[in-house]
Amino acid sequence: MSLTFKGTLKLRPLTLATSLLAGSSTAFAQTTTTVADASDAQAVRLSRIEVYGDADASSLSPDAQKARQQIERTPGAVEVIDDEAWKNTQARTIKDVLGYSAGVFAQPKWGEDTRLSIRGSGLSRNFHMRGVQLLVDGIPLNAADGSADFQEIDPTAFAYTEVYKGANALRYGANSLGGAINFVTPTGLEPSLQGRIDGGSFGFLRSQATAGGRAGDVDGRVSASYLENDGYRDHSNGESRRAAGNLGYRFSPDVETRFYFIGADLTQRIPGSVTRDAALHAPKTALPGNVSNDYQRNMQTWRVANKTSVRLAAVTLEGGAFAVEKQLIHPIFQYLDYQYNDRGGFARVLVDAPVAGLGNRLTLGATYVGGQVGNQQFANGPGATKGELRSASKDRSSNTVLYAEDALQLVPSLTLIGGAQYVEAVRKREDRFDDQTDTSGRADYDFFSPKLGLLWQANESVQVFGNLSRSAEAPSFGELNFTNAALADTKAQRATTLEIGTRGRIEDLRWDVAVYRAQIEHEFQYFDLGNGNYQVTNADDTVHQGIELAGDWVFARQLIGDDELSLKLAYTFNDFAFDDDASWGDNDLPGAPRHYLRSELLYRHKAGFYAGPSLEWVPQAYYVDNANTHKTKAYALLGLRAGYDDGRHWSVYVDARNLGDERYIASASVAAVASDASMLYEPGDGIGVFGGVSLRW
Repeated sequence: MSLTFKGTLKLRPLTLATSLLAGSSTAFAQTTTTVADASDAQAVRLSRIEVYGDADASSLSPDAQKARQQIERTPGAVEVIDDEAWKNTQARTIKDVLGYSAGVFAQPKWGEDTRLSIRGSGLSRNFHMRGVQLLVDGIPLNAADGSADFQEIDPTAFAYTEVYKGANALRYGANSLGGAINFVTPTGLEPSLQGRIDGGSFGFLRSQATAGGRAGDVDGRVSASYLENDGYRDHSNGESRRAAGNLGYRFSPDVETRFYFIGADLTQRIPGSVTRDAALHAPKTALPGNVSNDYQRNMQTWRVANKTSVRLAAVTLEGGAFAVEKQLIHPIFQYLDYQYNDRGGFARVLVDAPVAGLGNRLTLGATYVGGQVGNQQFANGPGATKGELRSASKDRSSNTVLYAEDALQLVPSLTLIGGAQYVEAVRKREDRFDDQTDTSGRADYDFFSPKLGLLWQANESVQVFGNLSRSAEAPSFGELNFTNAALADTKAQRATTLEIGTRGRIEDLRWDVAVYRAQIEHEFQYFDLGNGNYQVTNADDTVHQGIELAGDWVFARQLIGDDELSLKLAYTFNDFAFDDDASWGDNDLPGAPRHYLRSELLYRHKAGFYAGPSLEWVPQAYYVDNANTHKTKAYALLGLRAGYDDGRHWSVYVDARNLGDERYIASASVAAVASDASMLYEPGDGIGVFGGVSLRW
């Protein structure tokens, strides 16, 4: 029997076994499912339920609850972080969003720049970012060669964030070791007007406004913010102006299109990495050369995109395109003037239809990203003055990704998921500077990555999962140098990962746990290319393995009324090492701590008041070089957060950090061999107190 419901269908909480194959528009159930409205609790046995046309929801930008239901069909470590995690904090960097995601190591350097690694991805990248696919509303944010920046992203502009660790991001065609992070903006389907202002230590000031609404089948939302910050360190002041928004139109209950835009104008001075001694004993001091030559990283960017969804019974078609224009003005050792132009498109077909009487969901997708960077580097004189041209090139990159995934419901509680991905990548440099050195070259890559996983719904609230997967990552231009034979032949980084884990909730305890081991070939690492020339190229074999444990527990209630006491925790164990390497043996890989813990004990009262301490703890220093001769420093940071939210129109918070004024190293670059004079360390901020007020209508 097949029943079709028009309008909004409300379901009581289902076991995930009956909704594992539920897409953005269609749910299939092969077992007894309870269907209820406000007045009826009648149980109906259905072989198929089709849900159409919820006027208060977007199929292209689902709310956090629906996004969590969708993402938990993945047989691996994934999660949805809603805005409750950061909206009542300083929320200046990406760490404020991802800080309680186990397996993620996000450490600010200066301003809003952050060093990000997931499961040890991109450890050798000392600038920008590599190894994680960033997306906004499912649309690629990385440059075409795979590198990326966070500065375009305003943490206060998003409704929630999806995190796909390792090779679990097949939904978006991501193919890197670290996985993918998708930032999702809210729509105008729920009309609102919001204002926010934050301020505090180190000259931090931010104002942000958001407006959204709908008129018939049209809805839209826009967010704008301004931020200025003097910085804890000398020569670390910066400003940012950002805007983001989307405009949607529903042609019918089954056809929706949505346009997105992001704009940013950023200026940021760079204090520079220093020696370990300077980081711990003179943490506010900037490098003299950075001050005299006024090192900066300034960026202007515009990004526009469209996504469209068409639903035809059991088939959903999604597609879209995007375009990016970005200019980077970056006075450092030279005056860098880069012009980025990226274009891309994507298409996805989702088919929800039984196979041999078993529930089945098939996904087929394709993504293309192509772009070019016009590189010009000039002499950088005192005060960041542009001198004579020193080099010029045109870098072109393209990535074509084809992927497929099928989820077959073997029995109501067990789903088999199989998938595969094919990637073709091109990196091409055209020398445009007339000198004796020709930097031109081309590198082509193609690889196939399969995946197989199982998802067991142990009961209504508990899942157990496991998967075996391959991933691959072509080098960015940061790992290529066509004038050097070793670097010109840089191979793609490949990994085979075995992962098992569980997630769920029992009464007041929620958890996410994963254990994984990744065997990696050709990992990008620093090596001696001769004559003291250390550059990033391929290692032989390396191993990344670890444990990720996160959760929250409400362990006490009714203490002095209608209140509760809860503990939130995220613990990561990292074991990253060379595997019988010719140069480094079985040494630890540098750049990430072995143990990393964040926790918060929070008291909440139903009236809206909350307060509690927090802890960030790295109990062991970690190496900064392949030779394992120099380390950072262990640290423990204490914080305190308190506030009030009336649940309707306004909220206020206070966020105190590093209350012990600890001298610590927040982030570190890596090297092949370090010394006491190596300038690899970024000092962490001292004690700081921040606060903010939000108004909502």
